[in-house]
Amino acid sequence: MNSHNDEKNKWALPFRKRSKPRLHRDDITVVDTGNAKKAVVATALGNAMEWFDFGIYSYLAVIMGKVFFPELTGSIQLIYTFATFSIAFLVRPFGGLFFGRLGDRLGRKKVLTITLVMMAVSTLCIGLIPSYASIGISASVLLLLARLVQGFSTGGEYSGAMTFIAESTPDKRRGFMASGLEVGTLVGYIAGSGIVTLLSYLLGPDRMLAWGWRIPFFIAAPIGLIGLYLRNHLEETPAFEAMEKAQDEGRQKVPFRELLKVQWRVVLLCIVMVCSFNVVDYMVLSYMPSHLTAVLGYGETEGLLLILIVMFIMIPIVLFMGYFSDRIGNKRIIQAGLLGLIVLSLPAFWWIGSGKGGMVFLGLLCLAVLLTCFEGTMPSVLPALFFTKVRYGALAITYNISASLFGGTTPLVMAWLINLTGEPLVPAYYLIAVSLIGFVIVTMWFTETSGRSLRGSAPAVEKPHEVHEVLQEPEEALWWHKEQAAIQDQLSDSEPRR
Repeated sequence: MNSHNDEKNKWALPFRKRSKPRLHRDDITVVDTGNAKKAVVATALGNAMEWFDFGIYSYLAVIMGKVFFPELTGSIQLIYTFATFSIAFLVRPFGGLFFGRLGDRLGRKKVLTITLVMMAVSTLCIGLIPSYASIGISASVLLLLARLVQGFSTGGEYSGAMTFIAESTPDKRRGFMASGLEVGTLVGYIAGSGIVTLLSYLLGPDRMLAWGWRIPFFIAAPIGLIGLYLRNHLEETPAFEAMEKAQDEGRQKVPFRELLKVQWRVVLLCIVMVCSFNVVDYMVLSYMPSHLTAVLGYGETEGLLLILIVMFIMIPIVLFMGYFSDRIGNKRIIQAGLLGLIVLSLPAFWWIGSGKGGMVFLGLLCLAVLLTCFEGTMPSVLPALFFTKVRYGALAITYNISASLFGGTTPLVMAWLINLTGEPLVPAYYLIAVSLIGFVIVTMWFTETSGRSLRGSAPAVEKPHEVHEVLQEPEEALWWHKEQAAIQDQLSDSEPRR
């Protein structure tokens, strides 16, 4: 009997009593605004470097195909190039499993430093690989290996960055501050797109193909050093430190596999939300430059320039969506984005395929604005789905499984389906199908998280006077308590009685 009670006690709440939780003034975190802003900048810069690396590969896809797969031609060459791009996503879940569990044990900061270094080194190596003409098939194999290292490190990078920012910011400003992470993504894409566009203009097709394509990959090294310096000067997140303190007092960690038994719905919700986000993200930012060039016949420079302008416009809109989510709730914004894709995907691709400059730009902008509904909310929404003890690991695994199956494969699937069917509107149909599924699941299962404490963590406020306001409504501050108590009961009941 005592053994069974010991099993039940290991699921104890992070506060003082399980049966009747009480919130004390010391439980509430007053976030240092300066540290929070520094966390956003450092994490976003690292994320910018990561997506700069991924972005230049996407924007150089046509040239990379000629360098590493010269024996193939046309759309088949593009398919092989995107296959090498997509195959890196196969190892992302393994990277998420490895770095996620490490992040929940050692801390968010240490793991984010490791992933940043791996990403920078592997990207630099791509720029050093000899061409197919020099060493034959070995060039393609080395490219694949470098992409696998990129994918493994990315498995822990983005989910860790989301976790770090969510745990470092006050509850009522989490949406706005976390949206800065996606600003970093856009800055990385803009830098990659801008450099490739400028080099294509200055060097011309022949020199770009001969050696100019390597230059963007060489830039990864100094960017990585800057990101490494900033991340080394960050403090660990308040939520993780509070969890570590609770464990020092004798409370044990929740095994992730046990949590999955009773939180399968949350895991499925996360996978569907990530799928909706990633499909439109990779469609607009990774696949579209090649679609404009290889499918619709636009010049490489012209297509890249259009995407570059659209991404500049997206930056303030992403911040606005994050700010607005703190005011009206992130669920409404996500639903609006999904409905918009259902209704406007076909018109957007009609405009893009019209061949008229203004209509092409309007179609791209339409998709981009709908994408900001997710970029402005997901970095704050996804970490809030999981409890602090398993947040990094659970988010890393579920995010990367979904990103691997549905996100990173989007360019490859689109190139293959268009080649198979000859129908340039296939991407629109794909977006509509994914958005329909996402809207149904989000409407049924997603609970609003804006302005509320993270699951398993005490409330985090920006100013000392807000502590008193939180203490006036302890049930709202501990809104997740009933859910966690139910989970603990199910987990305890699943243990064999001794």
